[in-house]
Amino acid sequence: MLLASTDTNWLCEKFNYAGSGWRETFVSFGTCSIPEPLESLEALGLVPADLLTNIEKEEKIVSDIPATSAAAVYATPGFGVANLPYGSYSIGEEAGAENTRLGLRLGETVLSAEGLGHLAGLPADLIGLLHAPNLDQLLTADRPTWDRIRTDFINFLSSADSADAVASVAHSIDAVTMNLPFTVADYVDFYASEHHASNVGAIFRPDQDPLLPNWKHLPVGYNGRAGSVYVTGTDVLRPKGLRPESGGAPSFGPSRRLDIEAEMGFVAGHGAPHGEIPLSEAEDHIFGVMLLNDWSARDIQAYEYVPLGPFLGKSFATSISAWVTPLTAFDAARVSTPTREKQLADYLDDSHLAPGGLEISVEVLVGTEVVATTPYSAMYYSPAQMLTHMTVNGAPLRPGDLFGSGTISGPERGQRGSFLELSWGGKEPLNLRDGSEMSFLEDGQTIGLRATAQTTRGTIVSLGEVWGTILPAT
Repeated sequence: MLLASTDTNWLCEKFNYAGSGWRETFVSFGTCSIPEPLESLEALGLVPADLLTNIEKEEKIVSDIPATSAAAVYATPGFGVANLPYGSYSIGEEAGAENTRLGLRLGETVLSAEGLGHLAGLPADLIGLLHAPNLDQLLTADRPTWDRIRTDFINFLSSADSADAVASVAHSIDAVTMNLPFTVADYVDFYASEHHASNVGAIFRPDQDPLLPNWKHLPVGYNGRAGSVYVTGTDVLRPKGLRPESGGAPSFGPSRRLDIEAEMGFVAGHGAPHGEIPLSEAEDHIFGVMLLNDWSARDIQAYEYVPLGPFLGKSFATSISAWVTPLTAFDAARVSTPTREKQLADYLDDSHLAPGGLEISVEVLVGTEVVATTPYSAMYYSPAQMLTHMTVNGAPLRPGDLFGSGTISGPERGQRGSFLELSWGGKEPLNLRDGSEMSFLEDGQTIGLRATAQTTRGTIVSLGEVWGTILPAT
């Protein structure tokens, strides 16, 4: 018997059984084998009766995938056909128009999007959207087109003998160079975590209410710099700027409080030249999701941010993952946003809509050590609310517009998504496993983010990783 329900994952551990290669074939679907029939498990009280129907449905979904399919042969945990993220790859070390292509990831393999389109029998107009070095052309299309392509790809990759066919358009991920997945048109960063906003307010404004009066009425945000958005693996040069000093006059020099912000990024498509996108239609304009690190110079930020908000403390670098997962992949990872304490304006009121939050877990790493794990499900505002808010005044939306969620933080210390919070402004340094203490980023350190979503269907969707190494200021 195969189980794929997150509610029964404990059974996999209890029996510690993996039979006849099923785990290897379907591990990306979160499955395991149990040496008991459903009826016996129910009789033993190990599986509640009300779970049996869902388990049987999930068992059929997984067992229907042929062993000769690409989905079975190529998939790895987090990168099965339930994910299929897009990215831009170059064959060889140098990116160029002649060797850069749009691809999809299946396991540790990159598939040519155009080549896969031909194999899946897509019509010429859809293949034309995939004949590109990155996502730019596909982002000009609409939700039905994106979903049609994704569905056809999943169906083909899940069909018998597709593994052999896919080999002709496949490259090992180790043999390609990953590029920025799309051309960033505009970049907006939000501040959508109540826990993060409360922590930062308490650190920066200890004598005032942590949350300013407007915070629970709208998603606070600022316009960033599209030109300093980089793909994962790009080194980060320590920025310079004016730093506050206890003596009164600021000093100029390298930031002493360099930090990260663990965020999710969302890329828009299907542009709206005159903005004003209703909340009910906002997700039709969100193509996909990625990890995002909003590198931050806290001392420079603290001196400059009043009265107009962040500028040089943020604009020097933002890193995103190489892979963009279609928003549709998270349909079974939806959760409700937190209970509203203030009535939202009609244009932001999501009480009549399906849940807009996402069940995603994000890890913060210093080298190989995980120092925080933070839940995206705790975010106060949804991606749809952010997009609707940033267009409500008539500002246009363009394909390739990127917006970040703001730092993801939960209620516990180990769930804080920045070192400003983890060290409480430097007053409570972290103790790393090598015995050292850390408050803010040091030259030479490599900092990473990684994230996964666990869906109600038992599938795991990985959002990959974002890494950056800190270089000394010039």
